[in-house]
Amino acid sequence: MATLAQLKLAMIVPNLLLGIIFAAFLTAIMFILNLSLIWAFILAGIFILVQYLIGPAMVRASTRLRYLKVGENPWLESAVTELAQKSGMQTPKIAVVPDSTPNAFVFGRTSGDATLAVHEGLLQQLNKDEVRGVIGHELGHIRHKDFLIMTALSSLPLLAYLIFRVTFQVAWVGGRTTRKKDEGAGLAAALFVISILAYVVYIIALVCVMRLSRLREHYADAYSAYVTGAPRDLESALTKITYGLSLAPHPEREGARTLYIGDPALAKLEVQGIVSKKQEYDLDKDGVLDERELELAMEKEAKSRWLTVNRWFQTHPATFSRILLLREIENEMATGKYSNDRMYARI
Repeated sequence: MATLAQLKLAMIVPNLLLGIIFAAFLTAIMFILNLSLIWAFILAGIFILVQYLIGPAMVRASTRLRYLKVGENPWLESAVTELAQKSGMQTPKIAVVPDSTPNAFVFGRTSGDATLAVHEGLLQQLNKDEVRGVIGHELGHIRHKDFLIMTALSSLPLLAYLIFRVTFQVAWVGGRTTRKKDEGAGLAAALFVISILAYVVYIIALVCVMRLSRLREHYADAYSAYVTGAPRDLESALTKITYGLSLAPHPEREGARTLYIGDPALAKLEVQGIVSKKQEYDLDKDGVLDERELELAMEKEAKSRWLTVNRWFQTHPATFSRILLLREIENEMATGKYSNDRMYARI
């Protein structure tokens, strides 16, 4: 049985692991280059701080979102305010993204200035109850401070990857333009070693960050079920989101995938898997999987041991497993024994 305290504990372990790995990594770089270690930590700290400070501006610019004016969408404003008050938190700013895909996300520098952004496609393709389920999920991210933590953590694999690219390129060029006995050849060899270390650190850091990202999605789903009292609405919403994203011609920005409620890349894989079993799931044999048939297919797949290639590198849990969690919460709610102290019991 999971609790919010266990989520915090789950944060400590990968953070500690990443901290140790990066400390050892930076120490190794400075040792190889015979430079002062303090500068490595200062530069790494500056990089993470810059990511934190410019992150919100980059999200706003890349998504072209537009903040809602008061009274522009009374229902959406009312739904967000109601669920935020029930959550005991400040109502976030609301924005709409001019994108036809069904998706949503939150971002900001602090919980107090958080923005909840929804795609136009989400408002068009989901009904109001399903949108409420999505809002509850995003408020869960704000309550758990996911967008702050993931922004900081995601900068670590990014930093390692940048070090890998730079050192590898310099080592490659240097190795081809210098002789073996030159000092330049020795530097090129050192940079090549650093590039290998950087790539290994990048992979390890990425696996840790992705695992935490998947876990936090489950916690946000459970929070939505609690705050809306209707896990079925989010189940239905996730089905439509997954199907809608599977049709998207262009994926979301790679660096922002952890922010969204649904990952287009994963959605394409999931729907392709279901379509491959189309005859089994096409109940009315009309050659088309409608929304209900797709939802039943996902519910059935949730009970299987479905795994994708590169599962460790996915930003989100499979929709199948998310639906299974919500269905378990729904069944518990039906018994009348569900309460806020059991909000995360099924994770």
